[in-house]
Amino acid sequence: MSEFGGMEELLQDFLTESSDMLSDVDNKLVELEKRPDDKTLLNDIFRGFHTIKGGAGFLNVDALVTLCHRTENLFDKLRNGEMKLSAGLLDYILASTGVVREMFGELAQKRQPHSAPQALLDSLDAVLEGRLDANPAPAAPAAPAKEEVKAEQVSTPPAAVDGEPDWNKLYHGLLGTEPAAPAKTETVQAKAALEVAPVKASEPVALAPSSGAFANTGVSSMNSGQQIAQQLTTQETTIRIDTNRLDQVLNLSGEIGLTKNRLTTLRTDILQGRSDAHTLRALDEAIGQLDLLVSDLQNAVMKTRMQPIGRLFQKYPRLARDLARQLGKDVELVITGEETELDKTMIEDLNDPLVHLVRNAVDHGIETKEERLAIGKSEKSLVQLAATQVGDHILIEITDDGKGMKPEMIRQKAIEKGLLKVEDANNLDDKQSLQLIFLPGFSTKDQISSVSGRGVGMDVVKTNIQKMNGRIDIQSIPGEGSRFTISLPLTLAILPVLVVKVCDQPFAVPLAMVREIIPLSKNDIQQVSGKATMVVRDEILSVRSLASLIGWHDNKPPSFGVLMQSAESSFVLAIDTFVGRDDVVIKPLQNIKPKGIAGATLSGDGSVVLVLDMEDLLAALGTDQASPLFDFA
Repeated sequence: MSEFGGMEELLQDFLTESSDMLSDVDNKLVELEKRPDDKTLLNDIFRGFHTIKGGAGFLNVDALVTLCHRTENLFDKLRNGEMKLSAGLLDYILASTGVVREMFGELAQKRQPHSAPQALLDSLDAVLEGRLDANPAPAAPAAPAKEEVKAEQVSTPPAAVDGEPDWNKLYHGLLGTEPAAPAKTETVQAKAALEVAPVKASEPVALAPSSGAFANTGVSSMNSGQQIAQQLTTQETTIRIDTNRLDQVLNLSGEIGLTKNRLTTLRTDILQGRSDAHTLRALDEAIGQLDLLVSDLQNAVMKTRMQPIGRLFQKYPRLARDLARQLGKDVELVITGEETELDKTMIEDLNDPLVHLVRNAVDHGIETKEERLAIGKSEKSLVQLAATQVGDHILIEITDDGKGMKPEMIRQKAIEKGLLKVEDANNLDDKQSLQLIFLPGFSTKDQISSVSGRGVGMDVVKTNIQKMNGRIDIQSIPGEGSRFTISLPLTLAILPVLVVKVCDQPFAVPLAMVREIIPLSKNDIQQVSGKATMVVRDEILSVRSLASLIGWHDNKPPSFGVLMQSAESSFVLAIDTFVGRDDVVIKPLQNIKPKGIAGATLSGDGSVVLVLDMEDLLAALGTDQASPLFDFA
């Protein structure tokens, strides 16, 4: 039962607006640390907290009102010049915003939040009354994190939606196999646990600038960074849409209704025996009009799902600041391309990978202040987070000016941890060696800390990016820094594909990888070191049989070649024939992830078409290999 009576809708509106406002406050607090005398920033932050407090008061959320009121009083003193901002004072304020965010989480569950820790409230009162130094000497670091193992959880696949085909059954019917039983999964979650000592109102509370943590209150900047990282992975179920986009959808749906009425009239005429040229031409025109309108409606609906990625990016400056302060580093996070739009679902799925990459840049990539000064670098380091749209893809780059990565050291670490054999390591070039950091269990840290060293994180990054039909590349120069580049399609809902056929079975390949289609004959194929190759406009390309890639044997020679461009190279994909271009909606296959299969869809005639994950297929084969020479006998 909700504790808010009939105010659930008002509560949801409050949480939606206040969560964005709190993220904006966090960003401006990080900016304020660089410009402590900026009155505009101070006024904006004060108004933000005042608005949150007002909304909480209207909903009778007393615990939130109490905390916001104390923090608001701090900003009032800063605005009036009665107090100077210091790194220590900012830690108290950020600890307060962290607790506010936790309260939002409890409110989202429609229950009154717990009161803020009394030690935090006492500390804020002590600062306001001048009884506590807002910038004390460093204190001891927080206690190490403990781990808690949750009970086993069994994942149950959702039931098939009425009116839709059973994709698993159809897929297994094609291969002549039985659907797999639901798999059991175990969830292991690391949970930070700090020993909290009782603090009286009259006692000063030591603040740890070196770790950014309240040593005695249990409200640490380090922990708030972890809490932010965890909360960033909580998916929202609401979306803000520009009313102009909704108007466009409404207008198109009205036009489709008129066209449907026209088709109904023509159908009646044809059933009554009218089949003259005028009627047939009118039918053709109506179908063409409907095709255009449906295409426009699809695009308009997709635009309603598009959101600026800045809504996600704005949460990271606080995360980077807290972690850098805990590690004793001076890091500035610079964000560009916030206006770039991406499908809302993909923005949510990007949360976890980007949290890992930002933390990785601050922890692994950036040197300490002393190390930077010793090698002639500035004490302040720079991490850049940028997004840009390139064609039908979006590129997200995380760049740092730190120590970079040495391929030979990564190879050696992989060998030491038993992740790679010596002979395999010797066959890797520098680019391939950098990709070893995505192996499960890989870590360059010799000691486990509360931040890193367990060998988890980067493998999760790559797995999650691949689930979104994207890829991640690395560039690194030792001593200068590293760049991680994520390439993603703008949306996962509709995928432009080229439908091809092998052994009379249709398959769909992503159109973004297709350069052109060329005829293929025996004379075009040449044998080089036992592999099939061909020359296309003075470019020597490997030829790969789609039948061989998916593990089938095709007795007849291929008739066409599709020039494909993968992340690593160009090649020719040999096929029997092709059907044409199409825009498909991919349906995932529950409980199974066949090698090289992204999902399934239905063709116009109702047959099942498997959508190929070409990057996955090529990874299984190896990008430097080619198919055996074809037999054109």
